[in-house]
Amino acid sequence: MQDSQELLERLNRRGAPLSKGHRRIAEYIGRHYDKAVSMTAGMLGRACDVSESTVVRFAYAMGYEGYPELQATLRSLVRQRLTAEQRFALTAAIDPDNLMQTVLRNDMQNIRKTVDALSREAFEQAVSAIIRARRIYIIGLRSAAPLAQFMYHYLHQVCDDVVLAGNATVDACEEVERITGEDVLIGISFPRYSSRTVECMGLARQGGATVIGITDGDMSPLREASHICLCAATDMAGFVDSLAAPLSLINALVLAAGLSRSDALREHFKRLEGIWDAHSVYTDKAEE
Repeated sequence: MQDSQELLERLNRRGAPLSKGHRRIAEYIGRHYDKAVSMTAGMLGRACDVSESTVVRFAYAMGYEGYPELQATLRSLVRQRLTAEQRFALTAAIDPDNLMQTVLRNDMQNIRKTVDALSREAFEQAVSAIIRARRIYIIGLRSAAPLAQFMYHYLHQVCDDVVLAGNATVDACEEVERITGEDVLIGISFPRYSSRTVECMGLARQGGATVIGITDGDMSPLREASHICLCAATDMAGFVDSLAAPLSLINALVLAAGLSRSDALREHFKRLEGIWDAHSVYTDKAEE
């Protein structure tokens, strides 16, 4: 990692000075984060020439409930900075004979993690903000672009004024320049995070809009940029981002917003079906 001191500062929730033994552990993590992320407390202790109990106490000293929580945070921080080459190395480690099962099971696990950890209160706050908004801006760039497009495709059926930022010839930040306190901006990004998405979220906050972040965890830069942050697990099995859980979360948001306007939405879909039939949009029209 280019700046091991920054890593340690972000890990150290309490900001408290460390003992000699704890400093040895911290320095090892800073120098060998790629190895430490997969070590048990006992393995890390042996590498640092300290006891396993010292490693556990180190986790408490850093402000965590135990070593597993510290390790999870470290894993999240490391994953944010993996290069494309390092991500590909993860793929190379997968047994080709079990690749399909590995990827699908990884996606299933991400959805389970999301269900267990997602704040119902934050989810309901996000739905309420979306329903009340005069205009809704959605931004998701690079690998998050398909998620933003999916959300836009369905949310503009539910709400009157939805804008997909970053999908036109003008810069994404220019598209949100007129945002107001009556509006909502939904920013979507996962490691490696899009700096442009974070910038747009900051501009939206300055404009008084409610900012909703959809990202992977507390260490994401979108957390600080958001008024409401919804987290979905995206632990990857290889160089391709695992977006199953974020997509499911977006699906739930759109459905919840739609159910709040069920009568109007039902009439809207009736009119759309007439248009689709008249213009043969779909191929599944039953024969007379």
